[in-house]
Amino acid sequence: MKLSEKKKLAILDAAETLFHSHGVEQTSMDQVAAEAGVSKRTVYNHFETKQVLFQAIMARMFAQLDQGAAQPFDVNREITEQLSHIARQEVALLTSPQLLRIGKIAFMQMLQQPELMQSLDNTDIGCMKTLVRFLQDAHAANVLKVDDCDFAARQFIYQLKSFTFYPKLYGFSELENTSEEKVIEETVKMFVARYGK
Repeated sequence: MKLSEKKKLAILDAAETLFHSHGVEQTSMDQVAAEAGVSKRTVYNHFETKQVLFQAIMARMFAQLDQGAAQPFDVNREITEQLSHIARQEVALLTSPQLLRIGKIAFMQMLQQPELMQSLDNTDIGCMKTLVRFLQDAHAANVLKVDDCDFAARQFIYQLKSFTFYPKLYGFSELENTSEEKVIEETVKMFVARYGK
């Protein structure tokens, strides 16, 4: 690895650490340079602005997430079994330390830049990348009746997020006697009750 690449990685690592602990707005490029052990000029050679640096960190963090294997629809398997598998993968992602770290950094920044919320909302991570196709295939096979697969996919994911991701992200207390497995089971039941044939 070239020296310039090593420096770039050091800058990204330093900025991620500082952004997570202090927030983007409270972190200066001088602090990033000092933490990375490089000059301020080197930081600006790689990242023209703090916003560009922030976007590079977010892109890198999303790329590093374990997204899990895609789950193609299988007409020979029970739909509840398949949806439960998808939900387990999604909950594992939603509660992973990496995604929670991204969420905390992004949340602090969204208070300063509301347009960032739209950008992050349009980032398909986890099962969202493949769930729409899965639902389209299940609909075509007459196993589910889903007229708006994009809406149904978001409905499925947001149900999981509201019980697993958001309480951890915001530090809310989680519902008593609500295990991740119960959230998965109830989400799948509700989804199949609405869209099952």
